[in-house]
Amino acid sequence: MSLISPACRDALQHWLDGLGALAGRSENTQTAYRGDVTEFLSFMTLHHAERQGLKALERITVSDMRAWMADQRSGDVGARSLARKLSAVKSFYRWLAEREGFEPTAVLSTRAPKFTKKLPRPLAEDAARAMIDTVEVQSTSDWVAARDVAVVTLLYGCGLRISEALSLTGADAPLPASLRIIGKGDKERVVPVLPAAQEAVDRYMQLCPHPQAPDTPLFRGVRGGALNPRAIQGVMAKARMQLGLPATATPHAMRHSFATHLLSAGGDLRAIQELLGHASLSTTQAYTAVDTARLMEVYNRAHPKA
Repeated sequence: MSLISPACRDALQHWLDGLGALAGRSENTQTAYRGDVTEFLSFMTLHHAERQGLKALERITVSDMRAWMADQRSGDVGARSLARKLSAVKSFYRWLAEREGFEPTAVLSTRAPKFTKKLPRPLAEDAARAMIDTVEVQSTSDWVAARDVAVVTLLYGCGLRISEALSLTGADAPLPASLRIIGKGDKERVVPVLPAAQEAVDRYMQLCPHPQAPDTPLFRGVRGGALNPRAIQGVMAKARMQLGLPATATPHAMRHSFATHLLSAGGDLRAIQELLGHASLSTTQAYTAVDTARLMEVYNRAHPKA
């Protein structure tokens, strides 16, 4: 028997439908939110020893919220994860309170646990270039080597997520001066394409043995299907071991490197936000902290000690 009442289950589905249709939240985000709120509602059922209908949800107290938070922490849920879960619950409650006409103060006033935000871990400029060069020599097949170089060059040269690079199709080639990318939450952005990226993709296409069509994936696996992101993760893992780079030198680190190196060169934060497709400037501002940290590292190395 489900721990969640039919009324709550229906309300949850309506809220999630609204997130997808109106807020443009991705399927992955909706799935995460569904899990978080379902877990919360199930806890409240067990906590009160009865299934919680919509009216019961209106009566949730500060004490109930503390009990849920304590239960989460006792289950080894970290501060970052708990903050995310609480954010999902609050979002659901704002919607539910507006729809049902009740005061959600007990839930909305619950404070999220404090945690230190992880800073992006970019590569140094010479390491990013070395990564592209080293990726090229990991395969004995010329076309696979050219493919891997083309993908990694797009990550670093255009700031693409690996999912965005692998979503390109034959219709996108040869690469134009700018690409229209559909990113997280179906948000669209336009990114300029450097000549190096165009050349890398051109070389891959010349060598690729699989026929290209406008509706086929641009980047292909060995058997001709869509390239699996694990292939790029794997080839970068081999390259970083050869270069002595840390485990943080992943495909996503190339995107971080793109943003950090642009900022170091004097790039405008708002422009970088647009290029990365960040919904919030605060997400992009994390790169200013990285830049400052690197500046202080250079300062501490170079400054004469007393």
